[in-house]
Amino acid sequence: MEKATFAAGCFWGVEAAFRQLDGVKGTRVGYIGGQTESPTYKEVCSDRTGHAEAVEIAYDPERVSYDELLEIFWANHNPTTRNRQGFDIGSQYRSAIFTHSPEQAEAARSSIERLGGENRWRNPIVTQVVEAPEFYEAEDYHQQYLEKRGRSSCTVELAAS
Repeated sequence: MEKATFAAGCFWGVEAAFRQLDGVKGTRVGYIGGQTESPTYKEVCSDRTGHAEAVEIAYDPERVSYDELLEIFWANHNPTTRNRQGFDIGSQYRSAIFTHSPEQAEAARSSIERLGGENRWRNPIVTQVVEAPEFYEAEDYHQQYLEKRGRSSCTVELAAS
């Protein structure tokens, strides 16, 4: 089992995007990249802790590759807006890849270079690639937030089966 950590806006939707992948064994949402120990959601929302909302993923590299996780990351947010995703504004919503190995860091940087050359977005990518510091798990009510409410994204309801 390996670990990957991504920040791409509100962690509810980011977590939902990764949880549906074959090979993802578990996720947890939380806070990373700031200067306050064990921050609360309220503290992170104050924009004074420096933390990003992020999802930490436990995955089986035999079933899903880190490169595939990167593709999901890129497909599910706008990496060209600094400290913002849609209507969510603040440093907690920044685009960042928190790496757990030199190989992950290289893959992340290579994907930025490749995507920048493809001109997929009008503006340059501002995603940070940072060695993962301590991850602080968010409050329980944030875990699998959308799934618990029968939603697939922050704005779309799941169809009833």
